[in-house]
Amino acid sequence: MKYLFRSLLYTFLMLFLISLISFGAIHMAPNSFMGGELNPNMTQESIVQLRAIYGLDKPLLQQYVDWVVNLLTLNFGISFVSGAQVSAVVADRLPVTLWMNIVAMAVTFVVSLWMGIKAALAHGGKTDRFFSQLALLSFAMPSYYLALVAMMVLSVTLGWFPIAGMHSLEPPEGIGYYLDMAWHLTLPIMVMVFVGIGSLVLYIRSLTLEILKSDYIYFARARGIEEAKIIRHYILPNLLPPIVTMLGLSLPGLIGGSVILESIFGIEGMGQLFYLSAMSRDYPVIMGILMMSAFLTLIGNQIADAILLKLNPFVKR
Repeated sequence: MKYLFRSLLYTFLMLFLISLISFGAIHMAPNSFMGGELNPNMTQESIVQLRAIYGLDKPLLQQYVDWVVNLLTLNFGISFVSGAQVSAVVADRLPVTLWMNIVAMAVTFVVSLWMGIKAALAHGGKTDRFFSQLALLSFAMPSYYLALVAMMVLSVTLGWFPIAGMHSLEPPEGIGYYLDMAWHLTLPIMVMVFVGIGSLVLYIRSLTLEILKSDYIYFARARGIEEAKIIRHYILPNLLPPIVTMLGLSLPGLIGGSVILESIFGIEGMGQLFYLSAMSRDYPVIMGILMMSAFLTLIGNQIADAILLKLNPFVKR
């Protein structure tokens, strides 16, 4: 209970700091939706009326206090652009981004674990060099460049995947609807996985090489234990705790990377919504996405910590 209380207190404190910094940074940004810079046809009278309607004529501190009070009831405000509730707009876009990141993280974890262990077991051999070079290529590859190359080769030239969007022009009904969506999301998920495996493969390879130098590995091999059992009973239990920690730290990067990939592939998720809202200075939507992303990241880190405690009960709480 003490650990749970500290975790909740840490989460709420971080959310408060993130909201304070984000709110101040956004309102200090040049131009604004109500300033007339983005819409030269807007008259001064309309600007004054709109600022009064949305409460932008109040002091900045009062605006922040009002926003926090509304946030406690999950009221993120009203979008400047669409006039819809921000919570409804974000809830409509959230599932796609969430599932893309969950699937990409799961596949990244499995592929990186397999490649890292294989590279370490074949230390100095062709397999090790191949996987290490592939990991370095992944680590150095910008996601936007790989996305454009993948679209050009796999979509335009070979025609294996749709070039953009989430559905076909006439999507099928029933289970075919979800299969069609999965087909459209396969290419961006592949890009997310390839970009994400680089550092994780090198990290797992390094950890596995250290584990292979341990005495218990020498004794296990001396007893004639099969390689598969050594991996399952000796290597994996020692690899999982640091890997879980690293996956928890990589959550912000995954969510942040969605902004670029969803904009390139035309996927109607939170990343694309954040980009469009930033271009139009839609402050309520930007703050809603930032707070939702921060909340999911913090919760993901807390889940990673809980899994780490389960895998290694000797970790200090």
